[in-house]
Amino acid sequence: MKPLPTTVTALALLAAAGIAHAADLDLGRNLAATCATCHGTNGKAVQGAGMDALAGMDKAKALQKLSEFRSGAKPASIMHQISKGFTDEQLDLMATFFAAQK
Repeated sequence: MKPLPTTVTALALLAAAGIAHAADLDLGRNLAATCATCHGTNGKAVQGAGMDALAGMDKAKALQKLSEFRSGAKPASIMHQISKGFTDEQLDLMATFFAAQK
């Protein structure tokens, strides 16, 4: 009867891995939600509000802008601080999410 506990344990680990993977799929969207206050829901900025729309922006272009904000090469009122608050991996996830929006 020893195989049963081992099988149950293996199934539990597989289920946990599946849940963790599902959460990772939403991580970019969840991180991108922090941009909504200024750049609109899902990066769809309100026209005439003076903020760049992030929805549909080329990923490489978004990452370049974020890099410039971080380094101080691109002037900003707050983006230089915000961009420093995320890891490179998090910024990549966010840029990927925004690039996929239409």
